[in-house]
Amino acid sequence: MPCWNWSSISMNTESRNITVSGLTVEVVRKPIKNLHLGVYPPQGRIRVAAPLAVDDEAVRLAVVGKLGWIKRQRAKFQAQPRQSQRRMVSGESHYFLGQRYRLRVHETTGALRIALRGKATMDLFARPNTSTERRTKVLHDFYRAELRRLLPELLEKWQAKLGVEVRTWGIKRMKTKWGTCNIEARRIWLNLELAKKPVQCLEYILVHELTHLLERHHNEHFTGLLDRHLPQWRTLREELNGSVLTDY
Repeated sequence: MPCWNWSSISMNTESRNITVSGLTVEVVRKPIKNLHLGVYPPQGRIRVAAPLAVDDEAVRLAVVGKLGWIKRQRAKFQAQPRQSQRRMVSGESHYFLGQRYRLRVHETTGALRIALRGKATMDLFARPNTSTERRTKVLHDFYRAELRRLLPELLEKWQAKLGVEVRTWGIKRMKTKWGTCNIEARRIWLNLELAKKPVQCLEYILVHELTHLLERHHNEHFTGLLDRHLPQWRTLREELNGSVLTDY
């Protein structure tokens, strides 16, 4: 199943690119037992996680054996609905917590800000001639503030359930990861894009990252922990995979 690179974990790894049948493949070697092949949105990036002892030729053979599957997954991503470059003008669609909002821009002499009106309208108050970049930053600041409002309660809930505790957490824009976990520092980062997704998806990624404090690798123990604590995690992963992609 195609999926995002759900997390990045601090460990001894070696990363390089190879070319297989005209396709660029990122090969990440780390102390794992089995080889894992993934295709990731938005453009269909190919990544192989391989045991340290597996050489490039073995990786090539594994990729060649899955070429049909790889091409089908890349075709799915290309056909997936995408939100084109936003100009931050009235009439555009923007997403917040899985809900689609129509943007309305209002000229003001006051501070730039975003406000939601009902369940369908997102108001942007901006000075005349405010640049697209500045308007976009205001939207990102809104998303970041809303995630910071939502996350403490979710953290408290899931740290108690899992019996773990992070030292620090933060929000930042990431191109290929929904979240990252640094086990040694006990620090997690969550992708700012999650502000656009349903809150259940935000919760899933948070649980995923917290679970890495119990199990470093994406192995049977890891998926077993998810099955026990968040049985619907596969459905939420599929919802994230099928949601509108952003090309900006």
